[in-house]
Amino acid sequence: MGLAKRIIPCLDVKDGETVKGTNFIDLRSAGDPVALGKAYSEAGADELVFLDITASYERRKTFTDMVTRVAQEINIPFTVGGGIDELTDVERLLQAGADKVSINSAAFRHPELIDRVAARFGSQVCVCALDARFDGSDWFCYIKGGRERTEHRLLDRALEMQDRGAGEILFTSMNNDGVKTGYATEALAMLSDRLSIPVIASGGAGCMEHFRDAFTEGHADAALAASVFHFGEIAIGELKKYLKEEGINVRI
Repeated sequence: MGLAKRIIPCLDVKDGETVKGTNFIDLRSAGDPVALGKAYSEAGADELVFLDITASYERRKTFTDMVTRVAQEINIPFTVGGGIDELTDVERLLQAGADKVSINSAAFRHPELIDRVAARFGSQVCVCALDARFDGSDWFCYIKGGRERTEHRLLDRALEMQDRGAGEILFTSMNNDGVKTGYATEALAMLSDRLSIPVIASGGAGCMEHFRDAFTEGHADAALAASVFHFGEIAIGELKKYLKEEGINVRI
């Protein structure tokens, strides 16, 4: 059956609280990130992702103290992103309790950062986050929390990041984000079939079937979601039971 598929709650954090929006805007509060992280760890989540979503745009560093408080409450792998611009940022977050770092905007400004992180800490520490929007002809990447479009195509960028040493690709479809109509399975399949490293699906989860489709149609290695977990629409234990019944290998 291959490696178990992973279910990953994502905490988008702004001004010290968890938030969730639609298409990267219209943010609303979803609660305390420390309490949510602990609850997800206890509920059977495979990993946790913490994204300081305005750090790059506001040109500041991720809240290290909050990372430490979350890490103290969980016993699952913990990925942190937001405002990571140099090796010292990675070292600081790993010392604070993160297991991996998610690098997005900085990888566009100076992509050699991926090479340096992989060489210094190992590829398993380096998650390259790609936020992309389909414009009718192709998928183009965005940076600064989805505020700024680049001319980089999603697949080309993912292949480059893999070549530079990224251990995983976290792909968020901006078209699907928060609208709960399902993941961008065709784009996921394109990435998963061309890359040799794991691909994490993000953006669009609204029901249990969407997670199934991310794995069966999108060939994703992991599925990340936020609002369906934060607002109690899907329980992780029930989701894993459903996926197991659908023939998908998950850790129960």
